[in-house]
Formats: sequence, C-alpha cells, structure tokens
Amino acid sequence: MSRWQILFVLWFLALAGVDALAAPACVTSINELRNVLGDQRASLQWEEISMNDGKPLVVSIFESKGAVVLEFVKTRGGLWGDGTGAVCGRGAGLEISFDKDQLRMGPASGWLLRSLLGQGGKFTLTRLSANQLRIATSGWSGTFVPIPK
Repeated sequence: MSRWQILFVLWFLALAGVDALAAPACVTSINELRNVLGDQRASLQWEEISMNDGKPLVVSIFESKGAVVLEFVKTRGGLWGDGTGAVCGRGAGLEISFDKDQLRMGPASGWLLRSLLGQGGKFTLTRLSANQLRIATSGWSGTFVPIPK
C-alpha cells in the first residue's frame, strides 16, 4: 500500500469518527461502572456458587477514594482479598488490574493464590447471563450470582 493510500485510509477513519488506536474505556466510580454496564441497578454484591468447600466467597464492589474496590470475603473464613483500581472494558467483559500496593491478601486466601498475586494481578469479570458472573484471575475462577438487595 502506498503512502497516499495509507493517508487516505487514516483520513477516512478520522472522518468516520473511528479511532483505531483508542484505549478501552476505564472507569473509577460506581456510576461510571453502571453506565458502562448499561444497567443502573446492577448488583454490587455477588455470592459464589462454584465453590467446592461449602464456604462461598462474597464479592462486594464499591467506591473508595476515587477508585473501584473489589472485596472478597470467604464465608466463615474472613477476608480473602481486596484491591482498588480502575475497571476497564476488555472484549465481552471487564478487567480490573492491581499492582502489589493496591492488592491486599487476607488470611482466608491460600498460599498458592498469595504467591500468584503477590506482585499484583488482574481480575476479569464476565457476565454469563443476566444472573451469573464469572470472576477469574491467575489460577482461580468462580461463578457468582447476585445477592438480593
């Protein structure tokens, strides 16, 4: 492709309002998160249904100090972990990344998870259906249902 053809394609994309290099939308508040989800009543608390120990994780999503917080609490076990960061659109789901200073592992998390996430990590949130959510990270994933308000 000649330089003029490339310039024409870029000019056409600019006219069409398409930014081929645009970064995915990231949000740092619950209102922005609900706007991205297109659901102002989206649940902010979810309970795990895929656990095999009879003690589901409860995930709470809230806002603190200008960031979205994911908090995981193990039923009858205490804090599994929490982290703050920006939530960004990734494909069909959302991703929240934490560096080691933004992620806190609790006493209910196992040694494997602590070693995998000790330097930070990413969690992906994918809607499986209107009432199911998959949350995944390195070495772990779970299926969750909303907790009624």
